[in-house]
Amino acid sequence: MSDRKAAAEGLIAVLSPGRSVKVESQAIYAALISGTVGAVIGLVIGLVFPPLPLHGDWSFGNIVAIAAGVAAGATSAIGYWRMRYSPGQEWRLSLRPFTFSVNAVAVTVVHAVLAAISVLAVFLILSKGFVGLLLDSFWSTALTALCLGLSAYLTYLSVALMTTQRMSTLLMAFVVIGTFTAMVTTPDPNWWKLHFSELGTFWSISSLVFNGTLVVGGLLLTTFAVYLFHDLQALAKRGVLERASGATVISRMFIVMGVMLAGVGVVPVNVSLIVHNTFASGMAVMFFGMLVIGPKVLAGMPRAYFISAWIFLAAVVVSVLLFVVGYFGLTALEIIVFALIFGWIAVFIRFLAATGQMDRAAQEASEAAAR
Repeated sequence: MSDRKAAAEGLIAVLSPGRSVKVESQAIYAALISGTVGAVIGLVIGLVFPPLPLHGDWSFGNIVAIAAGVAAGATSAIGYWRMRYSPGQEWRLSLRPFTFSVNAVAVTVVHAVLAAISVLAVFLILSKGFVGLLLDSFWSTALTALCLGLSAYLTYLSVALMTTQRMSTLLMAFVVIGTFTAMVTTPDPNWWKLHFSELGTFWSISSLVFNGTLVVGGLLLTTFAVYLFHDLQALAKRGVLERASGATVISRMFIVMGVMLAGVGVVPVNVSLIVHNTFASGMAVMFFGMLVIGPKVLAGMPRAYFISAWIFLAAVVVSVLLFVVGYFGLTALEIIVFALIFGWIAVFIRFLAATGQMDRAAQEASEAAAR
């Protein structure tokens, strides 16, 4: 009887990708709906407007980028809401309405912006390869349908079964892409001679992108903290982490870091230097604090993680000293510190995921041996 039960459990494990088939099917349906809407939009563009260039101030690429952003945002909002009821995601049903709303807004905006920027980049590249090309009704219909359908498909797969590791990847991708977009579109090519925050001081789209990236990135960081709390709490309940309070302490520090990051974008340096620097310093303090108290509140994590955390801390200290002695400027220091913060987050989450998988594997092996 136990052999049959084990065989059945093995069969279920083999067939578990069926859940992925369901998600893939829903993603295809989202792509078909968005693609159909895109075809209608593209046909209208082709019939109503004169032939448009691929890229520019008033171009086909700009229109499609906006439409793709809307499609990705709508798909993200619907998919993120629906997936609360999927296996492994039921814990999100217990979140407070305000917390879930902030999470949903952050995830939706990030996917919408990433889709719009990606489409803009594609048409910019195409315009360099097909110089002077003007699109007729057929191509405008086909390309708009393709862009909206693909945006909806990839977005739905991204929000489906969202995990802490996926959230951290999304966070880093959004901050990096948004920052680089602001860098290449800024009206002042010499911004880097002052400081990184100079990117947010202009009355231009580039500054809107830079400050908006920080604000939305901060909101996404608070969402990331919610997922992180769930994972740390699960490890504490299974006895992997020695301190149950570690989940609360670390997640709250991440929330504060997210609020500080958003504050840096809300109050640019040209609006209030003191407030801006206070938010930036608060973010650095939270980062330092998590590295310093990590061995105590995260006891149970692998030793290699704590070694890597101390290396990140040492790298920050060395960078500050090099800045103090004048080896490099403030811009370089800001870039290095930001890179170290998000690099540490990536390492931390990978260790967290690996620790959880190792513990589950040990439990499954123990249960199999008991049977």
